[in-house]
Amino acid sequence: MDGTPSDSDDSHVSASETLLFGGELAYDTGWSQHHDSWLKLSLKTMALSLPRQVAVAIRLAHQADRRALYTVASSEVGRGLGQAASLVTVNALLIELLAPGAIEDRLRSALPSMVVVGLLAVVGAVLASVSAAATGILEPKTQRVATERYLALVARVEMEAVEDDAFHRLMDSAQYGADSARRMLVYCAAVVTAGGVLAVLHWALLPLLAAMAAPRAWSALSMARHRYVSWHRFVQHVRASQLISRLLIDQQAAGEVRVHDVGPFLLKHFRGMAQTSEREQTRLAKIGVRITLGADAAAGLATLTTYGVLGLLLWQGQMALAVAGTAVLAIRTGSASITDLVVRVTDVQGEALFVADLETLCDEAARRAIPTGGRDLPETVEEIRFEKVTFTYPGAEVPSLHEVDLVIPRGRTVALVGRNGSGKSTLVKLLCGLRLPDSGRILWGGVGTAEADRAQVFDRVAMVAQDFYRWPFTARVNIGAGRPAAPMDDAAIGPAAVYAGADEVVGGLPRGLDTLLARGYKGGQEISGGSGRKWVWPARGTARVRC
Repeated sequence: MDGTPSDSDDSHVSASETLLFGGELAYDTGWSQHHDSWLKLSLKTMALSLPRQVAVAIRLAHQADRRALYTVASSEVGRGLGQAASLVTVNALLIELLAPGAIEDRLRSALPSMVVVGLLAVVGAVLASVSAAATGILEPKTQRVATERYLALVARVEMEAVEDDAFHRLMDSAQYGADSARRMLVYCAAVVTAGGVLAVLHWALLPLLAAMAAPRAWSALSMARHRYVSWHRFVQHVRASQLISRLLIDQQAAGEVRVHDVGPFLLKHFRGMAQTSEREQTRLAKIGVRITLGADAAAGLATLTTYGVLGLLLWQGQMALAVAGTAVLAIRTGSASITDLVVRVTDVQGEALFVADLETLCDEAARRAIPTGGRDLPETVEEIRFEKVTFTYPGAEVPSLHEVDLVIPRGRTVALVGRNGSGKSTLVKLLCGLRLPDSGRILWGGVGTAEADRAQVFDRVAMVAQDFYRWPFTARVNIGAGRPAAPMDDAAIGPAAVYAGADEVVGGLPRGLDTLLARGYKGGQEISGGSGRKWVWPARGTARVRC
């Protein structure tokens, strides 16, 4: 099958997507009640939401480094006021220089204004340096605070959220939101500076300068919306094409890629997926050309009108020649400032869209978090009992478990035997509290998991899953991962390794417990499948589960 995208304007689905993934790689939003809401964004909606997102970024910056935030804010306000004062001083300077009389007298009269202009330039340069230094300190701290915030929430969500593709899409976008919050600080500071220059312009020029800025604002905001919509439509598509490219270099897939000659097949469909992305970029470029041409034409007409009004005021004697000279300078400065203002506001708005996703993720993660608190488990659990437990995965029509009864006595080893898909792993997830039953009860010594303090349930379990994750850390951490809050020194880890039967494997590693178990890094090792079990430190006297 040809991997190139269709030429039809009615579909952006490539043949590769249809073959490999069964059609367009669109998310099933599932939990979201606002399906494709970003496609309905309007410029009015974006503008109204901007103050809230700016407030979010400022709040994160305040949490990160209050002193640096105040330094940036005061420096940028000072720069804006200084540039505005400089414009007023230049006007006074021109009046002195163009006044009648001897040139020596005019220069002598203009000298104070010259000194003030020079001092304002020096102050502006100092404030710019102070602001840049404080911003350099504040930006990474703000990104860290934003990232820590959503990571802490995501780490505590229910397994249902973790396995939800829609939630992963939101996490993808929110990761950009953390970086966007950092960049918004710089853009907001630049808006303050540009706004200060515009504050002292002639009243008659302000609406004209606004008219010069309006087309560029519309153009920039429109393109920000188009880019945002495009990103959301193609985020999973991009992830899938990256998956294909990684398969070609993946160590685990390398054998089958070569034996089955899958390489050319994957490469062909990677090309098809890439061409679909290229077509989307071409579409955005064409939209950008149309929007920009119209905006530039309107802005040019507004500029011509502005200079025409200035000439009319001068011709009718309503404006002195010195003031007209300052007005020309003001128009040029104001035009540049407005252009910068529009660009910065647009940048802020574009970043705010992703900051909004960050806020949405945090709200959604908080809503779907594993509840804290609950009933305490007994100190000693004599048995774990399943009573008529039924569970169905979201989206599935047939339950994985149906009215299951099971008793696991204290001090006994219980094996779960059954064919693939019979629900063994699902049962263990319910036992560990990772999932809650749709109906029935799972009792730990008389306390159901639905009402128990789930943190206590997790504390009683040491789980070695069938598809366990290989932590890219040292052997020491891999053994101690079951009790990360406990000391990971030799006195604690050594006996745990012996208890788990991992001491012989650890003894054969180049650096023993401190050997990095990750290929691709200096000194990293990979344990063979026969000996590479997952090691966790089991809690003594509690249930140990292997699934």
